[in-house]
Amino acid sequence: MIKKNDFIFIQARLTSKRYPRKIFEKINDQSMIFFLYKRLIKVISEKNIVFVIPKNKKNEELYQFFKKNNILCFRGSENNVLKRFYEAALYFKANNIIRVTSDCPLTDPNLIKTMYKKFIKFKKVDYYSNTHQQGFPDGFDVEMFNIKGLALSLKLTKNKYHLEHVTTFLRKSKKLNKKSFKLKDNFIYPKLSVDTKKDLNRIKFIIKNLDKDNFSYKDILNKLKFLKKQFLSNKNILKNKTKKSQILWNVAKKKIAGGNMLLSKNPDRHLPNFWPVYFKSAKGNLIKDYDNNIFQDFYLMGVGTNILGYSNNVVDRAVKKSINSGNISSLNSYEELKLAEYLLDFHKEFEMVKFTKTGGEANALAVRLARAYSGKDKIAFCGYHGWHDWYLAANINNFNSKKNLDNHLMKGLETKGVPRNLKNTSFPFNYSDKESFNNIIKNHDIGTVKMEVCRSSMPDIEFLRHVRRETKKRNIILIFDECTTGFRHEFGGIYKSTGIKPDIVLYGKAIGNGYPITCVMGKKDIMKCSDRSFISSTFWSDRVGYVAAQKTLEEMYKNKSWRKIKQNGIFIQNQWKKLFDYFDISCSVKGIPGLPIFKFSHNHNLFRTYISQEMLKNNILAGDKIYISLSHDKEKILKYLYEFTKVLKKISLIDMYDEKINKYLLTSAAKKDFGRLN
Repeated sequence: MIKKNDFIFIQARLTSKRYPRKIFEKINDQSMIFFLYKRLIKVISEKNIVFVIPKNKKNEELYQFFKKNNILCFRGSENNVLKRFYEAALYFKANNIIRVTSDCPLTDPNLIKTMYKKFIKFKKVDYYSNTHQQGFPDGFDVEMFNIKGLALSLKLTKNKYHLEHVTTFLRKSKKLNKKSFKLKDNFIYPKLSVDTKKDLNRIKFIIKNLDKDNFSYKDILNKLKFLKKQFLSNKNILKNKTKKSQILWNVAKKKIAGGNMLLSKNPDRHLPNFWPVYFKSAKGNLIKDYDNNIFQDFYLMGVGTNILGYSNNVVDRAVKKSINSGNISSLNSYEELKLAEYLLDFHKEFEMVKFTKTGGEANALAVRLARAYSGKDKIAFCGYHGWHDWYLAANINNFNSKKNLDNHLMKGLETKGVPRNLKNTSFPFNYSDKESFNNIIKNHDIGTVKMEVCRSSMPDIEFLRHVRRETKKRNIILIFDECTTGFRHEFGGIYKSTGIKPDIVLYGKAIGNGYPITCVMGKKDIMKCSDRSFISSTFWSDRVGYVAAQKTLEEMYKNKSWRKIKQNGIFIQNQWKKLFDYFDISCSVKGIPGLPIFKFSHNHNLFRTYISQEMLKNNILAGDKIYISLSHDKEKILKYLYEFTKVLKKISLIDMYDEKINKYLLTSAAKKDFGRLN
């Protein structure tokens, strides 16, 4: 028990330069200063605890707080804290002072008692502390000194630094006897005092992970050791998981240009050296790879193609039946007309349709039709629209050199093979940026505006209205590319929810549930231009695509898939937000509900790679987005979120120790820019 004339002095103020009013921030629904006080009075009498604060208007609120809660308080000089302590010691007739600072809420009263017993037993020791010593992290600081040492310090020093920091002269003076309390521990601990919001959140995280309220410094140190050991575990679990895939991938890179056909499925874009490359089978949202792993796909779902889930029974049965009757012949398939009528039936704003196999083809076809109708070659566009010459031509324009497309999907898209005479025919503008859009349509003879209704956010209706208004005023054709967003938010394009109607709309990916089929729908006068411009392809006539699309659309409508997908997407987005907030991870949640996306405020690609790595250990394919499908039911979503929570916990621990995420990657970061692949 602390003697009657010995006191704990807690230094406090509201005017911290780095973090003003930090002591009023909440820990467990109470202010940090009160949290510390409640810890101390569990083992030490409140009669021996005094808060030593500046006497000025800026700290009047703090004084009133102590007065209201019947907590002992002494007010003195703001800048001469040494004098403030000395005057407080005289006022309370203190023989010995135990100094604690208010930015150390984890200060352990039992540690104070242990050190105090030793301090009292020492003979001729003026200063005793555990500061700046091996073993104790910053945040457990306890200093003990007698009135003699305090008085001598005030008498002998005029240095402003010593006056402000109370004990610096005590520690340096050769006229005083000093001893230290040490721990035999070489473990590196994170900082546990509070100078920033990040420090406070680190402490909150530690407290949440302790299973009792009256915890000691030993409990905290043991928990920190355990947590660090925990997130370093299973480091080699991926070593042999996808071994066969990697061997095959290395062969493929030597025999197939680019390694594969679709950039988004290049394994180096997800987790180099570990990502599964080839699949044996896929059903629902489960994929079996060539190493016989079975993964839950909470990432790309065929890059958005399988909105009903992999290998949907109804769609597949219809396709197999059609194959048995022949897929392609010298005649056309009736299913082509049937699908056209079905689509036009719930798109009254359009009158004709044209089908292709891929999104890139559909975009090229739509541009050809628009140019044919308008008689103008120049296009203004926003978003991603495929690999064709007209699109990549934006990167050979006079302005910004090769960087014009950098904000529209990925950086570094090369233009080798694109004719130089296409320079200044395609002009990108930024989404929601009226100024960049207006400048292009005013300064160039634009015949077509082509854009995604949205990509990483919900539609900006005001901006879309502006685009529609300006294009109508200038007789410019407006094309909405909904290859990605179509049927994820509405039964049709997301543009239907805005009330803004384009002249042409494109649908792809989802409408065939994995079978190649894309459509271009538009007004008759524009679509009839296909009669005046040669647009034709043998395999656009194959029956499978039409049959798959018809059945997929019917299944969507029957199950109201877009509603369920939206509901699950909103749930996932809300859970992401809660988790990022809980772990104090700076990450924004974006995207439409049917395609939720998150983005870290810094080092996004490194954190994305780490998430893919850690989730893969639990046989979940994951990244920074989810193409949600009907196969993602609540049970699977909850399992995904359970594992995702564990990964975020690891990220918060890495951040807590102020370590770099690179240290915990088992491979290089995922490739994100075109020019960095292979």
